Amino acid sequence: MAAWDLSVTVEELGPEAPPLKVSVTSDLHIGGVILKIVEKTQIKKDWSDHALWWEQKQQWLLRPSWTLEKYEIHADARLCLTPQHKPLRLGLPNGTTLRLQACFSRPVFQTVMGVCHLLNLRHPEELSLLRPMEVKKKKKDKEAEEEVVYDLTGLRTSSGPAHTLSNGMPMHFADSLQTEAVYKMLSVSLPAPAPETITKMPRTTSLVDKAQVHSRWLDSSRSLLQQGVQEHDRLLLRFKYYCFHDLDPKYDAVRLTQLYEQARWAILLEDVDCTEEEMMLFAALQYHIGKVSLSEPQPMTSCPAMDDLDSALQCLEVKMEAEESITADMLETMTVAPELQDYLKIFRPKRLTLKGYKQFWFAFNNTSLSYYKSKEESLKEPIQQMNLKGCEVAPDVSVAGQKFCIRLLIPGAEGMNEVYLRCENELQYSRWMAACRLASKGKTLADSSFSSEVQNIQSFLAMQRTNPGANTAQTDDSINTYSLVSPRYHKKYKAKQLTPRILEAYQNVAQLPLTDALLRFLQIWQGLPDFGVSYFVVRFKGCRKDEVLGVTNNRLIRIDLSIGDVVKTWRYNTMRQWNVNWDIQQMAIEFNGNVNIAFSCVTATCKIVHEYIGGYIFMATRTKEQAEVLNQELFFKLTGGHEAI
Repeated sequence: MAAWDLSVTVEELGPEAPPLKVSVTSDLHIGGVILKIVEKTQIKKDWSDHALWWEQKQQWLLRPSWTLEKYEIHADARLCLTPQHKPLRLGLPNGTTLRLQACFSRPVFQTVMGVCHLLNLRHPEELSLLRPMEVKKKKKDKEAEEEVVYDLTGLRTSSGPAHTLSNGMPMHFADSLQTEAVYKMLSVSLPAPAPETITKMPRTTSLVDKAQVHSRWLDSSRSLLQQGVQEHDRLLLRFKYYCFHDLDPKYDAVRLTQLYEQARWAILLEDVDCTEEEMMLFAALQYHIGKVSLSEPQPMTSCPAMDDLDSALQCLEVKMEAEESITADMLETMTVAPELQDYLKIFRPKRLTLKGYKQFWFAFNNTSLSYYKSKEESLKEPIQQMNLKGCEVAPDVSVAGQKFCIRLLIPGAEGMNEVYLRCENELQYSRWMAACRLASKGKTLADSSFSSEVQNIQSFLAMQRTNPGANTAQTDDSINTYSLVSPRYHKKYKAKQLTPRILEAYQNVAQLPLTDALLRFLQIWQGLPDFGVSYFVVRFKGCRKDEVLGVTNNRLIRIDLSIGDVVKTWRYNTMRQWNVNWDIQQMAIEFNGNVNIAFSCVTATCKIVHEYIGGYIFMATRTKEQAEVLNQELFFKLTGGHEAI
């Protein structure tokens, strides 16, 4: 049994204090070491939050029963006794910066869970922490812009469930007027930013820029201190996984508002592309949400009796949904899926031809789209049959210009085949667009969601419809046009040109309640072609040039870096397995049909990409029955790799 003097730095003694020397033996457990250190400091305080940090190994010693020998700690080890919870500055999607106590010793996944519990954000698995982008500021800007930080370090969560509310907010926020004001700031949309703020914000103009953003995510399976984050550092809390489970306005005031703010900034900073009509609609919804947020009261106090009734109804709803799904599955196997048939126009831009759209008779059957020379020829062999399962579907619509097109990227042996379908009117477009979207997910027209998908598309088109007869002369002086659109439109139009267009779109949303307006904004955002794609620059095995890998909630996308075209897509439901060679930092993925891909990451570590894929697969395992229970073990198993805990 070896004995030696162990050198330990104690933060409470100050940065200038020399390390303490304590006599230890190899069979002494960590708890005993801490007890000796505390006795030697002669400081009387609560030490329960303190733990030992091993500097050389960048490792927390969190098992008090383990001995020094088991941890392989020798005389040359430099240890530090430090609090596990430290102040951290956290930037939220709405631009608010909070200072709060965060856990520096547990994996980031659990740290985020603690932060979300404090802020009343349900489903913390959808969020994570990333480092802010380093922006070089001029001296004048540094003097003028002092960050406003709201201090919540004294806030302690209640022992009850997160949705136990008092006066419309969590109990722990109702302790003081200051914390109440902070909660209101988190749960109510802030006024539109000044145009100067938008133009000064860094924008991702290329795929490489977007890939750089996703390289800044922290590792969910390692602690903050292990990743170099220090006390009082600033990090960003953002929605990382774009699949939002069980979004309930009754309990998700903060979650809904912060999600809206993240979506709004994605639009304003052009992180996702949208058409001009969609931008006017986004602007109108922002304007409406801003107006209603100032006038509508806070959510009503939760009534325990109503909560019990709601929970009973939710249980009944879950049971009914399960029965409906079983019935729907039985019906689908018993009956043949109905067909959708009509005359459409088709255009293939990649073919070497100057011809435009040409009309054919189209028929939808299961997930396949066939077309014929005419309706009379439909009993014969089709000119071509296209299986849309796994394809990319994007709208190409201008309601004002009466243009209703569907863009399809269909997987083929030599890459993605691009096809455009042109419809005659809104109703035809709504039905065929809904059918294409379902087919891309492997669902047929017999699926119960077909009619609701058609209705959603029709309501979205109705919101883009202008009303020339409506009174748009009410040019509200409070509307700041350039604060509602991206900088591209600052250059393209004058404010007086944009204002009437935004107010025209506003007529279609002016009657929406606040919650419906927020949900509608998110719904339209989620319908954009580039929504939810996280980009990484990679080098595929056997290739000499860099390419881009897009990771979404249901597929991987291979993108040509030089022109931005989709080369190939792979769905998660066809994935057999994936693994990482940590020594050479290379990912290998196997899909059905003996399809194998391998790539190394250029702009991010393989761990980040591995965590994204595993994280999305984890999100797909969630069900309503699980309620608030989170399977942490499964998350770490899918995302942690060789560092899983």
